[in-house]
Amino acid sequence: MTYHGKHRERRAGLWRRRAWSVAALIFLTGLLGIPLLGLAQDAAGTAATVAYRDIPQLGGSRNIIWVIAQQHLLLAGFVLGVPIFAWVCEIVGVRTGDKRYDKLAKEFTKLLTSAYATTALFGGILLFMLLGFYPKLMAYLTDIFFPSFVVYCALFLLETVTLYLYWYGWDVMQGGGKKGLHLFLGLLLNVFAFFIMIVPNSWATFQASPVVVAEGSALARAWAATWNPTWWPVNVHRLIANVVLGGFICGAYAGMRYLSANTHEERVHYDWMGYVGNFIGVFGMLPLPFAGYWLMREVYQYNQQMGITLMGGFLSWLFILQAFLIGVLFLGANYYFWLGITHRIEGSEVKYRRPIMAMLVILLLCLGVWMTPHSLVASLEEARKMGGTHHPLLGVFGVMSAKMTVVNIMILVTFMSFIIYWRAGKQVTATWAKVAQKVMGGVLGLAAIVVIVLGVWGYFVPAIVRINYFSVAQVLIVLFVLVTITPLTGLLMKSARTTTEMIWGRMPPRAGYALVLNAVMVILLMTLMGYARSSSRVHWHIYGVMRDSSQYAYSPALGYAAAFMSLNTFVFCLLVAFIFWVATMGDKAKAGEPGTKKKLPAGAYPAMAGGSPTLDQREG
Repeated sequence: MTYHGKHRERRAGLWRRRAWSVAALIFLTGLLGIPLLGLAQDAAGTAATVAYRDIPQLGGSRNIIWVIAQQHLLLAGFVLGVPIFAWVCEIVGVRTGDKRYDKLAKEFTKLLTSAYATTALFGGILLFMLLGFYPKLMAYLTDIFFPSFVVYCALFLLETVTLYLYWYGWDVMQGGGKKGLHLFLGLLLNVFAFFIMIVPNSWATFQASPVVVAEGSALARAWAATWNPTWWPVNVHRLIANVVLGGFICGAYAGMRYLSANTHEERVHYDWMGYVGNFIGVFGMLPLPFAGYWLMREVYQYNQQMGITLMGGFLSWLFILQAFLIGVLFLGANYYFWLGITHRIEGSEVKYRRPIMAMLVILLLCLGVWMTPHSLVASLEEARKMGGTHHPLLGVFGVMSAKMTVVNIMILVTFMSFIIYWRAGKQVTATWAKVAQKVMGGVLGLAAIVVIVLGVWGYFVPAIVRINYFSVAQVLIVLFVLVTITPLTGLLMKSARTTTEMIWGRMPPRAGYALVLNAVMVILLMTLMGYARSSSRVHWHIYGVMRDSSQYAYSPALGYAAAFMSLNTFVFCLLVAFIFWVATMGDKAKAGEPGTKKKLPAGAYPAMAGGSPTLDQREG
């Protein structure tokens, strides 16, 4: 009886467990089936008449597309930006014979190969979601751009083959004349990547600035639609932005590896890699505002209402957020340069303390002006006291004349931070050095004065004069400074005598955190401007051609959009962390093998929080 009783209890327990399992299975099946209910809502209509589909149970079609498209664009920006400076680093390594550059280029490419498949995955998901959610829109775009779809597929295939040959043939093509072939593959990789970027740009820019597509062959219609007014401004802007994104993400990767380094060799390598990543990001960031200005100028010329919506309507507050994010990015990049001066070069902290403090004050003042809104959010009582929504004192800083001026000043200050870092620890020996230094100082000082004068003068001239002449002149002046002082400094440093050797691997932990911060700021900026460009079309799929008649035919509120910007940034950071983890799995396996690398002494590991006494001992 006891046996049978226990047997019945075991069977009852087994049935209870199975019942729970069956119930859980039914629940999961029902949960997975919920989206099908959303898809079934259009089943009554035929495929030819369906304009929209939706899955409201998963947040709605627009939100799904928003997240997937943003992740794909961010990953694509990284994948298209990294090959540029990886190839340049490889060329520098060949020209100088410095193996560090070849190792650096290979490590950059290792990150690229890890991200490439993820980018393609999100691209495929995005395509299927667009076809499913917006069949009418996609049918219209396919009818116009089908020839470029074929070209895009061919380019994608060519880039994939080239990337695999470039990566897996790295070690094989090092000796003899094969290195030239490897460099040629790197060139092809960048050429294919460039065209892979500009082809889909034509599809997106056509939605914002469509042109009249006359009757003709399919190729002629696709070509006419491709050459829309904002195509090349977006191409240039996105190309530079991709370099900035790739540089700062590689810098963040180096910063994370530096913080977790176990050997002195690793710290030296990743300290140097972080410097290169920050350098690439900064030098891409300097001309980026000019490309953005060109893009907005073309938007205004194409349709003033769209430009007003962006710069003067409810989207104008996005540019205040943009100013804050770019300001933090400028501060972070400069801060990393300043840390490099004071920690890598012995005896430079006292020498450069005052210039660094002066540059910091200028950057903060410029950021304050840039962040000042034109119209303040004020209560009725506050508006009455001010005499309107414009502040009587600070209102003058809320217009574009002031903002264009401070942006150019911040670019000049950041450029000078790099020049100071470049020249620190060296003494020029060229016979013409004094003349060159006076010329460079005169060019820089005169440029700053002219930029400020044009900014003040802009208050007293018509808007058309300020936009078409004064702002363009400010841009050209700053570009002239960059292209003049950079080669002159390079020539001076070529024959300069090193007075203090630069010591790598001595940066404090906060330098690694600064690199990570820069990467996060760039990602936030790209998510913000993605929302701005999409919302500028307001209730149009294709501006002025195809109206959005779905339930989402409105621009999301700024607070709602900010939440999605943060979500997209967080998700992308998780993806990048996963890519970094995958890319370093082989390194961790090699680190476990017996070797001769010297371990760091106890207490010399960079602290993840709270600082490291060993690294910060020079700050006391």
